Amino acid sequence: MSDKVLVVDDEHEIADLIEVYLQNENYEVLKFYSAKEALACIEAMEVDLAILDIMLPDISGFTLCQKIRERHTYPIIMLTAKDEEIDKITGLTLGADDYITKPFRPLEVVARVKAQLRRYKKYNPGHGEDVEKDIILHSGLVMNIKTHECFLNEEPLTLTPTEFSILRILLENKGNVVSAEDLFHKIWKDEYYSKSNNTITVHIRHLREKMNDTVENPKYIKTIWGVGYKIEN
Repeated sequence: MSDKVLVVDDEHEIADLIEVYLQNENYEVLKFYSAKEALACIEAMEVDLAILDIMLPDISGFTLCQKIRERHTYPIIMLTAKDEEIDKITGLTLGADDYITKPFRPLEVVARVKAQLRRYKKYNPGHGEDVEKDIILHSGLVMNIKTHECFLNEEPLTLTPTEFSILRILLENKGNVVSAEDLFHKIWKDEYYSKSNNTITVHIRHLREKMNDTVENPKYIKTIWGVGYKIEN
């Protein structure tokens, strides 16, 4: 069964180009030129991944991302026409997992889609290959790798695939510092990282907000300035 990829971009040429390349990889593409049409599709159909343009004529891609995150945890990739950090940070803060700046190479989009779906399937038993049952416990935190569930003090934590991956890596490396660069490569497995890249920083901040953790007095995720992040044993 083909994975369903939602593509939303009011620039017809770009949406059509992405559609062609994804269809060549045997993905089923649900293509829309407006957010309102896409919302109707999201309500009616199951989707495995969404690619959202930020600048849409009716509802912004940011708002569409928020609405998806209210009900779904599948990966979201944002498309931005401007290479501005604020757009990337805003999208990531609202729950996006990745972003691509226009103009882009179509094969880069395909590679990002494959990477996000591969990771999502790995951590979601209903969406792909079986994984070994594994539960990680730490100071009131319970992470079930197989069911992609996370609880903090018996209350559910709703995490995006990227947030789940970051927290899992930190928990599996308890007591050790993991650099932002290592986190980036473990999750995305590509060479797009640079020291000015704030992607991991934004996801860490979002994780802390959901866990009611603080930078000043962290109970879970501790920042080791100039080095990376760690969870104490």
